[in-house]
Amino acid sequence: MTTLNTDLFLLLAAPPSPPPPVLAAAIALAETAILAVPLLLVAGWLRGSPAWRQAALEACLAAAVALGLAQLAGLLFPHNRPFMDGIARAWVAHAPDASFPSDHLTLLWSVALSLCLHPATRRAGAGLALLGVPMAWSRIYIGVHYPADMAGALLIGAIGACVARQLGALPALAYPPAERLYRSLFRPLIQRGWVRE
Repeated sequence: MTTLNTDLFLLLAAPPSPPPPVLAAAIALAETAILAVPLLLVAGWLRGSPAWRQAALEACLAAAVALGLAQLAGLLFPHNRPFMDGIARAWVAHAPDASFPSDHLTLLWSVALSLCLHPATRRAGAGLALLGVPMAWSRIYIGVHYPADMAGALLIGAIGACVARQLGALPALAYPPAERLYRSLFRPLIQRGWVRE
């Protein structure tokens, strides 16, 4: 498995002198694609239906569960990053901490897969999940992750989404007070029709 992981990494990673446009695109994806998660959840809450909002709360729970599991996996299965192993250069500054699994992709895929479990948010979840593919490539390309880190993120993200679905009563309990707080804070924008009630 280690040899396959390394071979796949060497196939996908940046060469010693990568084309500047490709490297720039990879760095941009690696560092900013994660912003799609909060932007999607906030936009969905502001413009979405009550079903969308409840699914968003469940997705937040999925992310919390998955990130907790990712931290545990990092402790149980510590693994160096490629640049720590000396087989590639890191094209961005990164702490020399555990590589497995990717926290960025764990967050993105846990939220995406959780949203995919609900009819109201399925298309948004699928779009976010697909964004994870080039994001995963970019983090390998710039030398901060191995392919196995991405596979681990997908697995743990799926577990987080499933656990949150089973605990759906918790987001359902949180929804009424969250809705009341939202309506109180955003009343002027709701009255102007800029955001949904």
